[in-house]
Amino acid sequence: MKKILISLILIIGTAHLSAQELTVSAQLKPRFEARHGFGTLASPDDEAALFVSQRTRLSIDFATEKYEVYMDIQNVGVWGDVSTLSKSDKNGTSFHQAYGVYHFSEKFAIKLGRQEIAYDDQRIFGAVDWAQQARSHDALLFRFKPGNKSKLDVGFALNANGETNFKEDYAVNQYKSLQYAWFHTNFTENTGLSLLFLNNGMPYNKVTGTEPGGDPITEQKTTYSQTIGGRFTYKRDRFNFNAATYFQGGSTPWSGSTGTQDLSAYYLAADASFKVIDVLKLGAGFEILSGNDQDGDITKNNAFNPFYGTNHKFNGWMDYFYVGNHANNVGLVDIFVPIVFNQNKLQMRLIPHFFSADGTILEPGFQKADSYLGTEIDFDVKYELVKNVNIFAGYSHMFATESMEIIKGGSKDETNNWGWVMITFKPTFFKKKFDEPKG
Repeated sequence: MKKILISLILIIGTAHLSAQELTVSAQLKPRFEARHGFGTLASPDDEAALFVSQRTRLSIDFATEKYEVYMDIQNVGVWGDVSTLSKSDKNGTSFHQAYGVYHFSEKFAIKLGRQEIAYDDQRIFGAVDWAQQARSHDALLFRFKPGNKSKLDVGFALNANGETNFKEDYAVNQYKSLQYAWFHTNFTENTGLSLLFLNNGMPYNKVTGTEPGGDPITEQKTTYSQTIGGRFTYKRDRFNFNAATYFQGGSTPWSGSTGTQDLSAYYLAADASFKVIDVLKLGAGFEILSGNDQDGDITKNNAFNPFYGTNHKFNGWMDYFYVGNHANNVGLVDIFVPIVFNQNKLQMRLIPHFFSADGTILEPGFQKADSYLGTEIDFDVKYELVKNVNIFAGYSHMFATESMEIIKGGSKDETNNWGWVMITFKPTFFKKKFDEPKG
């Protein structure tokens, strides 16, 4: 950390030599949570978890007409996770983002390094800002701007454990490589369309032979799935409408085994909202993420995966679905009815969710269970204390069914709820423009 601060001082001290604009800002985000049935149903012997987590982030943005360098220096932890006499933090300090952008022209640029990748409503690619650590990728992007109303990003990522002289198995639980293309255009002032193609490469073990004793010989390979689809948006006066659909094919690693499964899955969503009065907006929408039947062909995978999206934003804030869980499961049908109040510095949201499984659920006796999983009620409030300082609070409650017990465990009869309070500080310490040297 000492070296980082010294580097920052040097950057500021020499900025007048070459920088066009330098901005130094920060974010402090402590959050208290009380969890009892968050992410999964509580059991009778479970007591509520109480803790305070915190993100501390320092951001440095250095930009000229031709290039930009951006860094997010970040520490994430839980109050008390180290001793009060500890010399270091449990998770240490890391770079959440550290990337450079070079503009070859007004219509073409490259962006490379560790960076957040977020598009549209963040369903497939998102920053996951709710999580204190958030999400970033080590990637290379080519950014094109064909016209004033259109833009195209083409991205590549290749991951490894570290510097090696020979090939070794990739040991991190994520993609080995990916390639994607995202295109967006505005047809009119009110309508927009985005198209996405993602080729996602996951490592898996392939059986290549047999040991003399009969044990299989495996070699790590990469299998690819393809996601293709788009999102349409329409906005006019007090009315908003959005619709999206994606299809997935290719293959995925076979969980708990060697080899792969053929993938065939889909996603369909639409929502609309109407501002009844200036301070009140009502909406309704649905999402369908295809899933596997528990009595289906285990060699096939029909479960849609939203991959790197901000999944906390969708399907209820208690994170029962697709937040590090529910992958390759029975899928989901989510019907939601948001009510939003917004006046001056105060915002309040109430969002009921009605959850059902897309795939077949089997009871312990192998009879088909009801597809209805339960209802979650989410409520939160946000208030701006002063500029760059906000306080948030929220409460969520899950009313689960026996079918939710089957896929999640725990007990539907327990009080499954979650409450939280968070305050965010986002000050800008330093922002100044400088004239670049002539010649």
